[in-house]
Amino acid sequence: MDIRVAAYGVITLGDRILLAHWNESGRSGWTLPGGGIDPGEDPADAVVREIAEETGYVAEVGALLGIDSKVIPAEHRFVPEAGPLHALRIVYRATVVGGELTNELDGTTDEAAWFPLAGIPKRHVELVDIALALAGLDDGAGGATA
Repeated sequence: MDIRVAAYGVITLGDRILLAHWNESGRSGWTLPGGGIDPGEDPADAVVREIAEETGYVAEVGALLGIDSKVIPAEHRFVPEAGPLHALRIVYRATVVGGELTNELDGTTDEAAWFPLAGIPKRHVELVDIALALAGLDDGAGGATA
């Protein structure tokens, strides 16, 4: 079984949240800015790097909100022959401290945008719901609160 460790940031501004549009191998959806940790990289450094790459913003890492552990069955992977994948997703609060909203070029995300917490796009990945709950921004019924 493969394992992937990644770090993500929950970035809010008032009643809005920053999301990145993941678009890879014919699959897509809105997700939190973040991604895989490089070998030897601290997770907090990884989330700052990934936020910059995917959104153009310089971020400061805040509190660790939690770690989500999920096993993805082989048949749901891009290459089923690779077997199942154990995904460990480290979720932090983060704050924008500089930079300018910019879409990533030549990466697995193609757009970044701010959305009202009450109007998160329906085509979002499960991690967004998990992170909203960890951050206390979920109303408990699967919807976000401001």
